[in-house]
Amino acid sequence: MRVDLCQREVTIGLIAAGLTVTTVPALFGQDSTRGPKILSSETAGLARPSLVHRISNALYVRPRLLLALLLLPPLLWLGIIYLGSLFSLLVQSFFSVDDFTGKVVYQPTFASYLQLFNDTSLAVIRRTVLTAATVTLLCATIAFPLAYMMARYAGPRAKAIYYVAVMLPLWSNYLVRVYAWKLILAKEGALTWVLGQVGLQGPLDWLLSTPDIGGASLGTSQIGTTIVFVYIWLPYMVLPVQAALERVPKSLIEASSDLGAHPRDTFRRVILPLSIPGVAAGSIFTFSLTLGDYIIPNLVGSSRPFIGQLVYEYQGTASNLPLAAAFAVVPILIMAVYLSIAKRFGAFDAL
Repeated sequence: MRVDLCQREVTIGLIAAGLTVTTVPALFGQDSTRGPKILSSETAGLARPSLVHRISNALYVRPRLLLALLLLPPLLWLGIIYLGSLFSLLVQSFFSVDDFTGKVVYQPTFASYLQLFNDTSLAVIRRTVLTAATVTLLCATIAFPLAYMMARYAGPRAKAIYYVAVMLPLWSNYLVRVYAWKLILAKEGALTWVLGQVGLQGPLDWLLSTPDIGGASLGTSQIGTTIVFVYIWLPYMVLPVQAALERVPKSLIEASSDLGAHPRDTFRRVILPLSIPGVAAGSIFTFSLTLGDYIIPNLVGSSRPFIGQLVYEYQGTASNLPLAAAFAVVPILIMAVYLSIAKRFGAFDAL
């Protein structure tokens, strides 16, 4: 029995060391047919582990080294590609462009940031932030009823259909969807035709004549830009809200009903507060994506630019990289403030 116990311990040790287990009976002079025998140097010789086994054993006994090796590629990508580019962007924003030669002057200055405080730049920043806030509110208003129905009333099969319906637009190309909406919102497009058929051409013309948000058609107005933004980013609001509503315990709703609360009060005091983290998490996506997008305002909407359009223009045709970098810092600062607010509403817990 002592021999068997020692054999088991040696077997475990050999497995951990990556050695062949078939040599263990020979170490104890055992043979399945002849019984105990005297060990020889050839019989007791252990198979040399391969390089893969040795590396595997080294990582097995050093779990921190294994964790460091697994985290090294994403950390290098985050540190060099992402944070490195942001640092380079920040450095570029402190340079300026010579008005005569058009070349970048590599001397620290706040001239680019001072240009952000003129009336034109402030109008662009204000327009972009207001549009991002409007898109976020509209997405939350549309997404909440759909997410509530998915979480509370839809069965497994219906919920799968809803999931596919919400995710289906993301399966097509981004530019294809934007160009499709450009045709829909055109003056001779489908939406204008439908509104005319139901007798809403007059209200549509009045809405398009409104300053700042109107235009010749929906496709060349701020209203059309907002519609496309809401359509593109809506799935990013529906899914976090639905996940937050799924986590609301049914026992709380039943307890509220048993205590005589009206369904309206149950929604206002139980369901809505517990779903706020999901709404805040979804708003991070809709707000940030709208804040930095430049393709939709460039294809659909008026000639009034957004921050992303100015960044694209200044680093391209205008050849003013320092001012483009300064404008690019604005969304970063805005999102830093927005994330700190969203964190207080539990957005990070719902992601």
